[in-house]
Amino acid sequence: MATARRRRAVLGSQVVTPEGFLTKPLDALLTELEQFGKTNDGSNTERPRRMLNITRDTGELLSVLVRATRARRVLEIGTSNGYSTLWLASAARAIGGAVTTVELSDYKVGLATANFTRSGLARYISLVHEDAGRVLERSAEGAFDLVFLDSERPEYPGWWPDLKRVLRPGGLLVVDNATSHQAEMAPFVALVSADAGFVTSLVPVGNGEFLAVKADQGWSDPT
Repeated sequence: MATARRRRAVLGSQVVTPEGFLTKPLDALLTELEQFGKTNDGSNTERPRRMLNITRDTGELLSVLVRATRARRVLEIGTSNGYSTLWLASAARAIGGAVTTVELSDYKVGLATANFTRSGLARYISLVHEDAGRVLERSAEGAFDLVFLDSERPEYPGWWPDLKRVLRPGGLLVVDNATSHQAEMAPFVALVSADAGFVTSLVPVGNGEFLAVKADQGWSDPT
């Protein structure tokens, strides 16, 4: 009975369970970062200084997707201040996984590093301070179970050959801003949707999430 009580999630107050839902301190940090993002982005017009974080419901969706797909090897492109990374890392920790996150901005790397330390999740996060294209080029084939893309949208089509190469068969690609920046995303969405090796869906959560699942081994198109 005591064990059952320890494992029970009190969802209203976000009490942690051994399976890894949000702790109160982590939820408080996420709430703080949400407010910081809104305040900061409201007063900054220069894109490099804006956080441009995902919405909380997108974070919840990412958390569910990591768990549902048992994605122990997660790649995030576009760390910003680490808000989305914390959602991914909390879920990855719960299933014995970890997150590699890539950010080029010195300013944002500094913010993210401090937030990872505060979160208690730093041991589950590898922050790569480098150009995402170079990271993708040197990553091994099938290196990741889930890739979350929230970066420079005009670069996505050029990254596509490496994105699909580093994603394992059966792996999942999630791309933010699919509806909020539909025109910018259109070339990439069309490219992925036309690839017979992927099944895609547009999910109307947050700023719109474009999902693409890579065909598993042995899969064939019935058409």
